[in-house]
Amino acid sequence: MKTIFKYLSIFIILLITKAASAQQISSAELQVTGLTCSMCSQATEKSLRTLDFIESIKPDLNKNLFAISFKKGKTVNMDLIRKKVQDAGFSIGNLSAVFNFDNLKVDNNGQAMVGNAVYKVLNAKSKTLNGEVKVNVVDKNFISGSAFKQKSNQFKEDSYATGFGTVNGKKTRIYHLTI
Repeated sequence: MKTIFKYLSIFIILLITKAASAQQISSAELQVTGLTCSMCSQATEKSLRTLDFIESIKPDLNKNLFAISFKKGKTVNMDLIRKKVQDAGFSIGNLSAVFNFDNLKVDNNGQAMVGNAVYKVLNAKSKTLNGEVKVNVVDKNFISGSAFKQKSNQFKEDSYATGFGTVNGKKTRIYHLTI
């Protein structure tokens, strides 16, 4: 009985590890709008550093960019990144991230689920994502207002307009991505 429990425990741990590794985000490039000086950049960097999943941040003051690397094994919450930028008094102009996918199946609607995360890939349907893939988050408040308006006209779905949809009978945050 102990042997069965031991093997079952190992199997469950492997399944959990496999699911977590299927969507590990390793790095991101964050463009912040509204920065006018080095103090603005420092305020944004300080706010972002409070997130426990961030390994390092390298600001580029000339381009208003932050190169961010994330801690391995930690779940990256893109909404918290947005919130921290907004808390510092600025907004996101663009967020591109490198995901490490492990044979993630995107259905014929462009949707994929990894654990509790739901991703809608707006320009890829019925595809398997594997390895490092650079994506752009194109949700509201992750791109400029004019770019969001343009994409809203292109992607006329309630989930794109609100960032939420019903998945398996539950209201769920859906991140909209382009590859």
